Amino acid sequence: MATPEKTYDRTTADIGNIVNLGHINVNITDQRLGTHYYISGLGLTRDPFLNTGVRIMWVNVGMSQFHLPTGQPSYLRGTAGLVIPDRAALLERLNEAKKHLADTRFSFRETNDGVETTCPWGNRITVHEPDPARFGRVQLGMGYIAFDVRPGTAQRIARFYREIMGAPAQVLENGKGPQAKVEVGDHQYYYFRETDAPEAPYDGHHAQIYIADFSGPHKKLSDLGLITREWDAFEYRFNDIVDLDTREVLFTIEHETRAQTHPMYGRPLVNRNPAQTNRDYKPGHDEISWALA
Repeated sequence: MATPEKTYDRTTADIGNIVNLGHINVNITDQRLGTHYYISGLGLTRDPFLNTGVRIMWVNVGMSQFHLPTGQPSYLRGTAGLVIPDRAALLERLNEAKKHLADTRFSFRETNDGVETTCPWGNRITVHEPDPARFGRVQLGMGYIAFDVRPGTAQRIARFYREIMGAPAQVLENGKGPQAKVEVGDHQYYYFRETDAPEAPYDGHHAQIYIADFSGPHKKLSDLGLITREWDAFEYRFNDIVDLDTREVLFTIEHETRAQTHPMYGRPLVNRNPAQTNRDYKPGHDEISWALA
């Protein structure tokens, strides 16, 4: 007697045209303070192979990164959401970093949802524990960016990503108002949360994504006059998210848009185990996987 074949909901593996949120780029003024916060405090890993000098630091977060050039500080107009295991150890590290960051805007507080932190320059990063229902198999990574946007823009922003970028996008109610939820990778999201707070000026920071259909969105963006830079054969950039009927600018964030044929797509990133110390060293435990077992 034949065994009945198991059935699967194949749609659960659909992630749309944007396949990965690669990095967030914001300027900082002091690489030493950046090390105290991102490396010692959050427990992340400085990339050991690229940009190892004092002008810019690349910081690995699972399969994503922060890029932190030295310059006039820039401010993400929203909150970055990370997944980092072991909340108790994170709080201990942040508490230890506090003395080195005393004269900065650094702060942190524990909530039911995670640990809300503010970097030395005022950028907001919320850290969550691994949760398969929310973040899939990720135990260390960049889960989302939640942008603060004007009232009345969420529906139109979702439409832009669906029709121009080919990304699944919907509008949800978060208890405080509407928010667009855009899929930008496997359990990675852009949220655009409507708020009555005054919109902060855009200062040139950017986020980088990889997309599967590279030429399709490029043609649509070109037709709208939105391409800001033709970087090379594997990358282009655009800034404005617009109303597709009126061309009103709804929000501005530079999108560094890369093809999956980009030489750095899928590059393995080293992620250290921040619990490992020379005082309590355990052979074979220097690195941790970005994925849950």
